[in-house]
Amino acid sequence: MKKEQKGITLVALVITIIILLILAGISIATLSQTGLFQKAKEAKEKSINAQGVENNTLGEYENAFNEYGNY
Repeated sequence: MKKEQKGITLVALVITIIILLILAGISIATLSQTGLFQKAKEAKEKSINAQGVENNTLGEYENAFNEYGNY
């Protein structure tokens, strides 16, 4: 009787992991060369600045409404 094979072998698993690591390394290198990480940092800073401006504007509107309500 032949032994029935189940699952994958350790060699196939190791080869799959190595291929995934190579692909991850290539993609990280590509992303860092295109400056995508730097652009993301700049976008975050711009978003924070815009949020501050929006909060100031809303505060000014709230003050104006409060002054109008006092008349």
